[in-house]
Amino acid sequence: MTTTVPPAERAAAGPPSLRRSALTPRRRITNRVAMVLITLALVISVVPLAWVTISVLARGFQIMSWEFITEDIPNSYRRVGPGMAPAIVGTFLITGMAALLAVPLGVFGAIYLNEYGKQKPLAQLIRTMADVMTGVPSIVMGLFIYTVVVVTTGQQTGFAGALALACLMLPIVIRSSEEILRLVPDELRQASLALGARQWRTILTVVLPAAISGIASGALLAIARAAGETAPLLFTCSIFNPAVSTDVTHSLPNLPVLIFTYSEQPDEALHQQAWGAALVLMLFVLVSSLLAKALLARSRRKLGR
Repeated sequence: MTTTVPPAERAAAGPPSLRRSALTPRRRITNRVAMVLITLALVISVVPLAWVTISVLARGFQIMSWEFITEDIPNSYRRVGPGMAPAIVGTFLITGMAALLAVPLGVFGAIYLNEYGKQKPLAQLIRTMADVMTGVPSIVMGLFIYTVVVVTTGQQTGFAGALALACLMLPIVIRSSEEILRLVPDELRQASLALGARQWRTILTVVLPAAISGIASGALLAIARAAGETAPLLFTCSIFNPAVSTDVTHSLPNLPVLIFTYSEQPDEALHQQAWGAALVLMLFVLVSSLLAKALLARSRRKLGR
């Protein structure tokens, strides 16, 4: 009995000359070897990531409790207590302030690059500088803000830490927002301009609403990257403060610096505190990344890409 293959399945399988069954033995062996090497590379890259994640989860959950999240930090390294609330609040304040500084500037820069500058020399220079800043080590940003702000004012502050993180976030927001703005179809702009709207109004009422989910996604990814940076805060906001504070004109406790400081102490109990702080920070980055991916997927569906 002869089985008839539907035309749709034949089209999906491709021309007979390109089907796997038509490959020569040598090409089939090469294909299998390549697949094995690709799979092996994937496993090798996933193993360290899974190892780190499992280690943080296993050790962090041992100390995790409501008191760990809500109580103050012990005012001496020799005293071991459950509190990490000041560092959690400080991390949110510093990262949030950095986002308030970097996100609007980054979006405005992306609007200029995509809507006005395009291929002009100034726009090309800004893109190049943004790409260079993306690859600059975070410690360089910390040294820059330390020299410009901390040395000038004579003290480390939460605001200085936010400036350092904002410098890290700015190029990411610029480049990600520009790529999202490029996805907005030109037909939408042309239709708005044809109805008599000025370019600024077209950007404000047509382009930005269409791209807002993708822009928010890029901003969240930048926040997730900056939240875990330690080097910039070591130079700008590392003075120990055991109590909850919202005064950004003084040094604020934060999770990255606390993890670094506790991990250098010989006391095993402080190491446990550091693992718990690392778990809180990892969960914050995870939630930010998942939210960013959801917003990006929504933006692509909205733009039909």
